[in-house]
Amino acid sequence: MGDIKLFRLDNEKVTELPGTSVALEKSLQERIEKNLETFMGVRFLASEYSTGPVHGGRIDTLGIDENGSPVIIEYKRATNENVINQGLFYLDWLMDHQGEFKWLVQEKYSELVGTIEWSAPRLICIAGGFTKYDLNAVSQINRIIELHRYVRYGEDLLLLDWVNAAAVASKASSSKSLAVSPGEKSYKGFVEYLAQADQELKDLYEQLCEELRALGDDVQEKQLLYYRAFKRLKNFACVEVKPTGQKILVYVKGNPDELDLEEGFSRDVRTIGHFGTGEVELTIASTSDLQKALPLIEQSYAAS
Repeated sequence: MGDIKLFRLDNEKVTELPGTSVALEKSLQERIEKNLETFMGVRFLASEYSTGPVHGGRIDTLGIDENGSPVIIEYKRATNENVINQGLFYLDWLMDHQGEFKWLVQEKYSELVGTIEWSAPRLICIAGGFTKYDLNAVSQINRIIELHRYVRYGEDLLLLDWVNAAAVASKASSSKSLAVSPGEKSYKGFVEYLAQADQELKDLYEQLCEELRALGDDVQEKQLLYYRAFKRLKNFACVEVKPTGQKILVYVKGNPDELDLEEGFSRDVRTIGHFGTGEVELTIASTSDLQKALPLIEQSYAAS
C-alpha cells in the first residue's frame, strides 16, 4: 500500500507535513472511543471489556453500528502483536456470549436491543501499518474484517486510511440477514416486498443498485430484514421497495433545511420514524426520478 502525503498550502509555498505512526498510545484509543460515531459510525459500548477468567482477555473497544451489527475494535500497539488473530478470537467469544452483549446494549441504548444484527459482526483493526501477509490473510477469512492504518500529523491531525475497503465491500455484499424470531415480525420483509414487485419496479431497483455500487470500490451492501443498506464507514443510502405504491424509498444523509424539497419526491423525515438511517426520504418511481436523486445520493456518499 502506498504512502499518503499531506501538504500545507500557504499562498505559493507548499510544505509537506511529516507523518508518523509510532506505537499507538492509550490516549489515541480514548480519543477514538469518545468520538466513535464520528470516526466509524459506531456507538460506543465498552472499553477494555473483560472476556472473563476462562478466556483471560480484554476487548479493546466494543460498539454497535447503525445497522445493529456488533463491532469489535482492536488496536495494534506492539510490532509483534497479532491483532487480527486476537480480534478473531474475540469475535468467536462474542458469538458465544450474545447475552452479555445484549445486556451492554440494554444498559446504554435500550431502544436498540431489538435491532441487534448477529449475521455479520464486524472486526476493525487499527494499526500504524499492515503487511501484504495481513491483507492476504483477511482476504481468505470469511469474516468482515476492516484494516485501518493511522498516521499522525503533528498534534492536531489524524489520518485513518481504510486499506482493504474493496475486499470488505465484497464480503459485506454477500452477507444476508433475514432471520427473525417467532412473534417478532410484524411487517413483511424486504425480500418479500421485492418478490411481489412487478418486473418494471425490479428493473428500476436493479438500476438503482448499480448506480450505488458504481460510486466507489468501498461501497458495502448489507441486507437487513426491512431494508437494504449501502454504506462506506457509515450508511449513505437505505433502500425499501414498495410494490403497492410502485415506488422505491431511499433514505439518505443530509440537512433538509439546506435542500429544495419537492413534494412527492423528497421530504424531511427527521421527526418521522422509518427503517434505516437518513434525514431525507427520496421517492423513486421512474428512471427520471432516479437521475434526479443521484446528486443527493452522491452527497450522502461523500459525507459517509
